[in-house]
Amino acid sequence: MLYRGFLSLVDRLPLPSLTVQRVIAFAVILTQGGIAVTGAVVRVTASGLGCPTWPQCFPGSFVPVGHGEVAVVHQAVEFGNRLLTFVVVVAAALIVLAVTRARRRKEVLVYAWMMPLGTVVQAVIGGVTVLTGLLWWTVAVHLLASMAMVWLATVMYAKICEPDDAPAIDVIPAPLRWLTALSAVALAGVLAAGTLVTGAGPHAGDKSLDRVVPRLEVEIVTLVHLHAQLLVGYLALLVGLCFGLYAVGAGRAVKVRVQVLLALVVAQALIGLVQFFTDVPAALVAFHVAGAGLCTAATAAVWAAGRTREYVTQPDTASV
Repeated sequence: MLYRGFLSLVDRLPLPSLTVQRVIAFAVILTQGGIAVTGAVVRVTASGLGCPTWPQCFPGSFVPVGHGEVAVVHQAVEFGNRLLTFVVVVAAALIVLAVTRARRRKEVLVYAWMMPLGTVVQAVIGGVTVLTGLLWWTVAVHLLASMAMVWLATVMYAKICEPDDAPAIDVIPAPLRWLTALSAVALAGVLAAGTLVTGAGPHAGDKSLDRVVPRLEVEIVTLVHLHAQLLVGYLALLVGLCFGLYAVGAGRAVKVRVQVLLALVVAQALIGLVQFFTDVPAALVAFHVAGAGLCTAATAAVWAAGRTREYVTQPDTASV
C-alpha cells in the first residue's frame, strides 16, 4: 500500500530518458567518492573535531559557533564536509526517483535503493567516528564504507546502461570471472591495509593538546610493507586477468576497462611511494584517497563487464 502510494506520486514526474538516468547515476558515483576525498581533507587539516559532537556541531547548535578551543577554520572545514552530505543524499534520492519512474527492472531498483540507505549508514558511522574522538578503527570503517558505496554505485551505473528486456550473458569464461572476483577481494585487502597505515600515520585528524586521538600502536613501516605486498598481489592478479582476456579473445570493452584499471593502480602505487619517502604530505593524502576511489570504481566496472545484458542476434538460417 505504501509503495503503491509512492509509485503514484513518482508517476507525476517527467519520464527520464536513459541519458538522464546515466547522468544521475554518474553523479552518484562522483558524490560517493567525493565525500571520501573531502573527508580526507578534514583529516589532514586536523579538522576532524571542528564540530566536536554529532548530529549537532556543538551542543545546542547544528551550526558552528564562536568557541575558544576550536579554531574557526577547523569548524568551517568539518561543517562544510557535513553539508556535502546533503549533496550525496540529493543524488541518491534522484536516482531512486529516476529508475522508479522509468519502471526499471528489480535489479536496478535494488541498487538504486542501496544509495540512500547506504548514505544514511555512512552518516551514522561518521557520527560514531566523531563521538569516539576519531578512534582510528572508526575512521577506517568510515573510509571502507565509502569505498563500498563507490563500488555499488559503479555497478548500479553499469546495470542502468543495460536494456531491461535483454538476456544476461557471460562475456568472459567462468575461470576469468572468478579471477575478477579474486581481484576484488585483493583490492579489499589493499584498502583495509591502507586504513591501518592511516591509523598509525601522522594525520590523526586533530592536534588539540587537550584531546589525544587514539591511534593504532603498531610500527608504521610494518603496516606499509603489508599494504605494499597486498598491492603487488592485487596488481599480479590484474596482469593475469589482462593476459587471460586476450587469450580467450574477450570483447574490447572489458579489455579496455582492465587496461584503464592497471594504469590507475600503477599511478596509485607511485603516489603511495612518494608519500612514504616524503613523510606523507597532506596534499598527497587527498590524492591517494581519490585514487583509491578511482581504483575501486574501475575494479567494479571490470566486474560488471563480465556478465551483462545484451541482445543476441540470431544467425539467418533461411535458405536462399
